[in-house]
Amino acid sequence: MTASEDRLYDLMPMLYRMRDAEQGYPLRDFLRVLSRQANVMEQDITRLYDNWFIETCDDWVVPYIGDLLGYSLLPEAATLGEQADAAALGRVLAPRADVANTIDARRRKGTLSLLEDLARDAAGWPARAVEFHRLLGWTQHLDHQHPHRGGTTDVRRPGRMQRIAWANGAFDALAHAVDVRRMGSKHRRGRFGIPDVAVFACRLRSYPVSTTPAYCLEERGPHCFTFSVLGNDTPLFQRPVSEASPTHIANEINLPVPLRRYRFAQRGARADYASASPELYGEGKSVLIYAPDWPAKGQGLPVPIELLMPADLSDWHYQVPRGRVAVDPERGRMMFPANQRPKHGVWVSYQYGFAADLGGGEYPRLTPELQDATRYIVHAALPDHDPTKAALPAGHYASIADALAAWTAAKTATPSLRALIIELAESGIYEGSIDLQLAAGEAIQLRAAERTRPVLRLLDVRASQPDALSVGGGAGSRLVLDGLLIVGRGVEVHGPTDDDNAASAQQDVCEVVIRHCTLVPGWSLHCDCGPKRPSEPSITLDGTSAALQVERSIVGAISVISPARRGDPPSLRLCDSIVDATDVERVAIGAPDEAVAYVAASISRCTVIGQVQLHSVSLAEDSIFAGPVRALRRQEGCVRFCYIAPGSRTPQRFHCQPDLAMSAEPAAQRTQEQWRVTPLFRSLRYGTPDYARLADACCEEIRKGASDESAMGVYHHLYEPQREANLALRLEEYVPADTDAGILYAS
Repeated sequence: MTASEDRLYDLMPMLYRMRDAEQGYPLRDFLRVLSRQANVMEQDITRLYDNWFIETCDDWVVPYIGDLLGYSLLPEAATLGEQADAAALGRVLAPRADVANTIDARRRKGTLSLLEDLARDAAGWPARAVEFHRLLGWTQHLDHQHPHRGGTTDVRRPGRMQRIAWANGAFDALAHAVDVRRMGSKHRRGRFGIPDVAVFACRLRSYPVSTTPAYCLEERGPHCFTFSVLGNDTPLFQRPVSEASPTHIANEINLPVPLRRYRFAQRGARADYASASPELYGEGKSVLIYAPDWPAKGQGLPVPIELLMPADLSDWHYQVPRGRVAVDPERGRMMFPANQRPKHGVWVSYQYGFAADLGGGEYPRLTPELQDATRYIVHAALPDHDPTKAALPAGHYASIADALAAWTAAKTATPSLRALIIELAESGIYEGSIDLQLAAGEAIQLRAAERTRPVLRLLDVRASQPDALSVGGGAGSRLVLDGLLIVGRGVEVHGPTDDDNAASAQQDVCEVVIRHCTLVPGWSLHCDCGPKRPSEPSITLDGTSAALQVERSIVGAISVISPARRGDPPSLRLCDSIVDATDVERVAIGAPDEAVAYVAASISRCTVIGQVQLHSVSLAEDSIFAGPVRALRRQEGCVRFCYIAPGSRTPQRFHCQPDLAMSAEPAAQRTQEQWRVTPLFRSLRYGTPDYARLADACCEEIRKGASDESAMGVYHHLYEPQREANLALRLEEYVPADTDAGILYAS
C-alpha cells in the first residue's frame, strides 16, 4: 500500500498551510520530497520485518530460512540468478510450503500420509501413497484376519476390475504375486514387493467449466450432445474434495483424476448401475446439467439426479427410457430420449483435464488494463436468463455487435475517446461475425471476465466472402484478445488496400496481442478430436505491417501475405504457446504465395507442430520445432537450446538437438542417434488432456534440454524434472528404513 505524498504536509498546523497556499505551495512541494524518502524507508523496514516469516518473505529468502532448519536443497538452487525465469525455478526448487512444513514433516517421518503431503508441498502434485505389501496375495491366519487387504476378483463388481489399469493402478485393490524387482530400479521397476511404497502423482489438473452450452451433435441426432462446446469427446474429471484429516489417505474423490463410468454410477439394490452418484452430481460437484423445461415445463434447472443414468455411449446407440438422460463420463457424452428432446437447449458445468494454465480457462490470470478505457459488459444466454429479452443496465449489452455499435455512437459524440474494453461476462457462447476497423490511435481489448471461459463462435453467414474476426485500422491502433476460445473461423488482420498511395500505406494496425486464448486448430473438431478444416490458418496477416504477439495461447497455423510495399519485416513474437498446423507435414508459419513468410520472429518456450518458413529468426530458445525450419536470412539471429527437426535451415545454433547428441557419436551411429533424440508426444490432437505433452519415454536430451534443465517446449514453465528430483530427495529423507519408495504417475 502506497502512503500519501502529503502525509507530512497534513501534519502541519492549518496556519502554515494557509500561508503556504498564498505563496504557491512551496512548503508542500518541499515536504513531498521528504515524504517520498520516508515512504521508501518505511516500506523497506516493513519488508525486512516480513522477511522474518516464511508466510510473507520474498522468494529469495525462502532457501535461507530453509537453511536455518537444515532443509536440503537440490544442487541447482545454488546457481540461481536474479532473472525472472530464475525466480520461477527457485519457487520449484525451494517450495515455500515444503520449507514451512519441514518441522512437522520430521515429526511425522515414516508415516504413509506424510508421503502424500511431500508430493503436494515439494512438487505441487496431488498424490496417493500405496504400500504394495498390503496388495500381496498370501494366506491369512484365521485368528488375525485382514479383510481390507488385496483379495480375489469379484466379477459381479466391474468397477473394482476397472481399477486395475485406471490411473496407472493407483486404486487397484486386488491381490498380486510378489515382484522381486526393486521399486527404485533405473532399469525395469517393480511394484508389488514387500518393501515397496509408491507415490502416485497426478500431474494433470482439473479445470472447471461453469454453465456453458453443450454441443448438439446433429449429424448423430438432435438428441445427442457432448459436454464440450466444440463437439469433441472429452473425459470428465473429478473436482477434488479436500481430505478430512492430515492422516487420511487420498481416494479418487480427493484427486484430479478422470471419472470412471462405474464410479459415476451408483450400485442399486438389484446390483445394477442405473442411477448417478450423489458424490459427483449436483451444485458444487463434478457434473451438473441444465435442460430448461425438460422433461416438463418449469423443470430441468438443473436436471434432477433421479433422471440421470450412466451409460456407454461409445457408438451413440442406446435406448434411453422416456424421462431419463444417459451420461457417459469417460467420453463426455449425453443422450436424451429420441422422442423427448430438450427444445430450449442444454447447459453443463463440468471439469476437464489439462496440464497447465494455457489457452484460456476459468483459472486466475493477470489481465493488463488499457489506460483511460471505457468498459462495456456483454452477456451470454444462461439457462434461466436471456439477455436479449431482459432490460440491461447502462454499459451492459446482449451481443458484441451491440457493444461495438454503442462504441461507435460514443466516439461520434466524444471524439477524444480512444480506448475500449469489451468484457464477456459469462462462460457462454457469443456468436456472429466481427469486423473491427480501428481509428488512428484507438485501442480495443476484447477479453474474458475473471474466472470465465467465453466461446466466440464465428459463423459462416456470407456465402460470397470469407467470414472471420476481421481487423483493420489506422496508425497506432491496437487490438488485444484475452482469455477467449475462438471457434468456427480464424482471425484476419488486413492492411491498407491503396497500394499506390504512400500516405495510405502508413495507415495500418500497429499491434495485435493474443493472450491466454485458444484459436482452435482446424477451426472446429470432430468427435475424435480430429480437425474439421486442417489446412485453414487460425491467424492471417494480409498485407499488414502489424506486430503480432502471442502469449500463453494455443493457435493453429499462421499465414502471412506480404504487402506490395515492403519495409522492415514486421515482428512476430511467440511466447509459451503452441502453434499447431494439425500435422507435422503442414505449414505452421508460412506464406501461401511465397517461399517464406515476411516476418522477423522471436520464439521462446513454444511447441511448433508443422513446418516453419520465415524471413528471419532473431531468437529461438527452449522450443520444440517438430517440423523443418527454413529461415531465409541466416546471418543474424540465434537458435539456442531447441529441438530442430533434421533438414532445417536456421541461423547459428547453440546447444540444440539432435545436433549436439549426434556430434558426440561416431558417423556410423549418427542416424540411430538422430531417431533416438526425437520428441515423443502423448498426443498431438487438440482437445485431449495430454495435448502436446512430452511422453515419459522421451529422451533426457529433450525432457531436460532447456537452458535451465527443464523440458523444451510449451510446458517448460512447469519444471517437471526439477519437481521430480525434489520429490525424490524428500522421499529418500522421510521414508522408513529399509523401505524402497518411488514415484509413479497417475496422469
